[in-house]
Amino acid sequence: MPYEHPVAADTVFTPRWLPDLLFDAAARTPHAIAIDFLGKQINYAELAKAVRRAATGFRELGAGPGVTVGLFLPNCPQYVIAYFGALAAGARVANFSPLYTADELRAQVADSEADIMVSLDVKALFPTIEAVFQTSRLKTLVIGNIAAVLPPPKAMLYRLFRRNERSPVPHNPGHVRFAKLLSGPEMDLSNASRDPHRVALLQYTGGTTGTPKGAMLTHASLGINAMQSLAIEDPAWVGDRVLAVLPLFHIFANTCIMNRTILNSGTIVMLPKFDVRQVLAAIARTRPTAFPAVPTMFRALLNHPNIEKHDFSSLRICVTGGAPMPLPMLEEVRTKLGIRVVEGYGLTESSGVVTVNPYMTPGKPGTVGQPLPGTEIRLLDKDDPHKLTAPGESGELAFRGPQAMLGYWKRDNSTTIIDGFIRTGDIATVDDDGYYTIVDRLKDMVIVGGFKVFPGMLEEVLYRHRAVAEAVVVGVPDAYLGERPKAFVALHAEWPATEAELLQWLNARVGKHEQAVAVEIRPSLPKTMVGKLSRKELAAEARAAAGAAGQP
Repeated sequence: MPYEHPVAADTVFTPRWLPDLLFDAAARTPHAIAIDFLGKQINYAELAKAVRRAATGFRELGAGPGVTVGLFLPNCPQYVIAYFGALAAGARVANFSPLYTADELRAQVADSEADIMVSLDVKALFPTIEAVFQTSRLKTLVIGNIAAVLPPPKAMLYRLFRRNERSPVPHNPGHVRFAKLLSGPEMDLSNASRDPHRVALLQYTGGTTGTPKGAMLTHASLGINAMQSLAIEDPAWVGDRVLAVLPLFHIFANTCIMNRTILNSGTIVMLPKFDVRQVLAAIARTRPTAFPAVPTMFRALLNHPNIEKHDFSSLRICVTGGAPMPLPMLEEVRTKLGIRVVEGYGLTESSGVVTVNPYMTPGKPGTVGQPLPGTEIRLLDKDDPHKLTAPGESGELAFRGPQAMLGYWKRDNSTTIIDGFIRTGDIATVDDDGYYTIVDRLKDMVIVGGFKVFPGMLEEVLYRHRAVAEAVVVGVPDAYLGERPKAFVALHAEWPATEAELLQWLNARVGKHEQAVAVEIRPSLPKTMVGKLSRKELAAEARAAAGAAGQP
């Protein structure tokens, strides 16, 4: 089968200590812009200097080998500085979602054994993390300030007109200002232990199938996944500009935006969150060359008034992952925005990426592409993961490669890793050219009278209807068949439709056992912290509604 990425499929990558990706970039291109945050620019020499000072600060706080430093931060320069600073100090990092509740944070603090937490003095974050600090094992809170990383005019306006967004920080010996963390000398790292096989990051899964687990990602696995991602690009794309609206605390952005761009001496055009107006303004101001995003972000752009008047010509490539992007949307983005979007596939356990469509050839839209160099894939039998699926049939995707996690932190991994291959829980097919297509989640299957129904197949049918902008199918209890599919949809503003019309459309195009019991139209569908459609939330809601109605 032809391998269409521009390097050999069996390319071998050298494991590296993650901070060296940054320090080497600073040595190569000290004056290149590493971060552009709402107009505030930080070059590589400045960033490396701040990271070395942060390493000294973290060491003074007790960070080092065996210590976990938590990051409870949105996209901001402090995230990058704290991330590499903690690693340079010898500690490991754990990401904490700013959308977590106090109870969720306490549980993850305990599980990750975090002693230090880095956050901001904003009302959206500080009161929550302060409550956790008072009732958990945390010893130190490092507290940053947004105004400190804004360009001077914006910093002044922020202090004058948005000071109500800041939270008062009580005096406490366990509170340390971020500026204080950076106030010491730069750490001399010439004799630092650079073992690339130590755990660098505890990255917690989203918990879609249960309690979140911490994937143990090493310096080597994270660095190599960045190298794999860069190796499939055009070598001429050195020093590119990548728009960062995906949250850096999520593995997709951590690898494909932060680590990969630093490896390439590029610029991270950073926004604190996804906002269509800010995205359009950043594109006009900085002319980014790449924009990794989830499908719902492209949908928001398509829905923006007069979007055709905006210029996206600087974007060489856009990569989407995290959720399937319907073919009609891919085509709509290409024709309306002039943007080529390629689909990829990855997960927390892979340090970010497993497969992606080739950038330099047309690839196969609708698939998730071919494996990254150095990556092997097996399709396992859905009923017995110790067997391979029959040729031509779908199976559970399992992968092996240098980007793979060591395992789950403090968990039994015996059923997750088989013969060195990590089970993903995703059902896939592969064609004769080695292109993979994700069919569904193994645990999202709806069992209808003993027959397995994949929600993704029904969602794909719904997306063919011109009125459907978003679709999620879940299983709901049925007294006779056990479960039946139910669809939740959001519509395009310009194409009205009724629930009865959509139900008839769907059921006329699927097998009898796959037919949905209902279609429910909503103004919008719930999203996860990354912007993916949240099947988990809708499934829980459907089960609760069935329970209230007295169904089993």
